[in-house]
Amino acid sequence: MEARLQKILAQLGIASRREAEEMIRQSRVSVNGILAHLGQKVDPHQDKIFIDGQPVLSQQRPSLMYLLLHKPAGFVSTCHDPQGRPTVLDLLPLELRAGLGIHPVGRLDVDSTGALILTNDGELTYGLTHPSHSICKTYRVVVQGHPPATVLKMWSQGVVLEEKITRPAQVHLIETYRDQSCLEIVLQEGRNRQIRRVASQLGYPVIKLHRTAIGSIQLKASKIPLLPVGKYRHLTEDEMSFLNKQISHTPIKTKPS
Repeated sequence: MEARLQKILAQLGIASRREAEEMIRQSRVSVNGILAHLGQKVDPHQDKIFIDGQPVLSQQRPSLMYLLLHKPAGFVSTCHDPQGRPTVLDLLPLELRAGLGIHPVGRLDVDSTGALILTNDGELTYGLTHPSHSICKTYRVVVQGHPPATVLKMWSQGVVLEEKITRPAQVHLIETYRDQSCLEIVLQEGRNRQIRRVASQLGYPVIKLHRTAIGSIQLKASKIPLLPVGKYRHLTEDEMSFLNKQISHTPIKTKPS
C-alpha cells in the first residue's frame, strides 16, 4: 500500500518524519535508483528504498525502543550534523547506533542540557511533536539579572514572538544570586529556542537552561536515582503509560525485562 515516503521511513523506525523529510531534502534518499522528493508516495513492499546508498528493508524493522537521555551541553539533538558537531546519538553505545533508527523526540539546543527522549518509533515521535499535543516540559533556567514579579507575570501570560503570542506558562522564581536568578519554567509548547528568545526579549538573557522533566518523565524521580549526565535509561512501564495517554497511538510495548 502506498504512503508518503517520510511516513514510511518513520513507520520503519528509520527516523522521525521531520528527520526523514530533512534526509530527503539533503538528497540522501533514493527510490528505485532515482533521488526521492518530498511528498513522494511509495510502496515499501514493491519499491526499493535506499538511504546513503544502503537498502531499507521493510521486513527488517528493529524492535521498538524508548530511552531517556540526560543530554550534556555541546551535543546537537539530531541524528546527523552538517557542521560535524557531536550528536546525542554519539552518547549511545555502538549497538544502539547501528541501523536501529533511534532519533531524538523534539530538541534541546546545543547549549542546553537535560531530559531528552530517544526512540525509533517514528509514529510516536510524530504524535508527541504534533502541535495538537501539549505535554508540559519543566526547565530550570538561570538568567542574567533579577526579573521582578511584573516581568514574571508578563512571561507567564504570554509574550509575542514573531507576531504570535506564546501560550501561558508557569514561571516561578526559585533562587536569586548576586547578579543572576534561577527560575522554574513549565511550557506547553516548544517553539525554536523559545525560552532563550523570550528571556532576551524581556531583558534577562539566559545563562543556563536545563530540562528536568517531560510531563511525568523525570531525570530524577522518587524511585529512580538521578540519571547521570551523558547517560541513558529505558523508560519505565509507568512512563510508557503516561506517553500512551498523551497521544492517539497504538499501545506502546515496553522493553522486556
